[in-house]
Amino acid sequence: MQRSVALTFIGNLTKYLVPLAALLVFTGWLLLTPPGILGKADAVGCAVCHRIEARSFHIGERQFPLCARCSGTFMGVVTGLLYQTVVGRRRTGAPPWKVIVPLILLFVAFAIDGSNSYLYLIKETYPGALSRIPNLYIPQNWLRLLTGSGMGLGLAAAIYPVYNQTVWRKVDPRPALSNLKYLGIILSIMLLVDLGIMTGSPIILYPVALISTLGVLVPLTMIYMIIWILIMQQENIFDTSPQLWLPITAGFTLTMIMVLTIDLLRFRLTGTWGGFPLQIK
Repeated sequence: MQRSVALTFIGNLTKYLVPLAALLVFTGWLLLTPPGILGKADAVGCAVCHRIEARSFHIGERQFPLCARCSGTFMGVVTGLLYQTVVGRRRTGAPPWKVIVPLILLFVAFAIDGSNSYLYLIKETYPGALSRIPNLYIPQNWLRLLTGSGMGLGLAAAIYPVYNQTVWRKVDPRPALSNLKYLGIILSIMLLVDLGIMTGSPIILYPVALISTLGVLVPLTMIYMIIWILIMQQENIFDTSPQLWLPITAGFTLTMIMVLTIDLLRFRLTGTWGGFPLQIK
């Protein structure tokens, strides 16, 4: 009984404290980060990405907020979450193995290309270090983009059912990605997006830069929402999206606290909102 009363009191208190915290944190982030929409996107990128210029796409002379690999990854997350919401609203089932296996292969491709790319970076930056280890191939941004996209789709496939299992009172137990047809469609959509990015058209690149930045904030907010709901013991009590305003606000606030903390630490360390300073010889 006392525990129930305490949780009710805390729940009522958070209705006031969480929005206030959100306002303070978001205002602080806006004031401390670079001006402009792309400047704010750069600050989000700084929290999760190395932002090395040579490994990033550009809108004209302007570097993307995220490197090629992270751009693909977080575009893949957004695309995957949106697609699953359309084809499998509130579905909680894990994909079948015939879908999981291709997703695992996409993760393996991501790991191989990432490892090869990192080895190449070390050899560029510190001549002589690991020089006896050959690269499988010369890393390319288009490969980083494609393998990142596959990883992002895999992350979306993992996050979506867990989110629905935690949030909704009434759910659909079937998987959103229930067969290879659905997987093939989402892979085709992602490939078209990637090909659009490779064209270098500003008409495509500008919205992609912003959407991929949202792709950082959205899954982090969802994860922190899940944590918040579990802590507050509010699992499976929500019927409509408006009822989620407090968990969403809490999740977004925790996300922005994390982003702002990393931003400030990184800026203090490097003195720049750009990529990590490297002396490539």
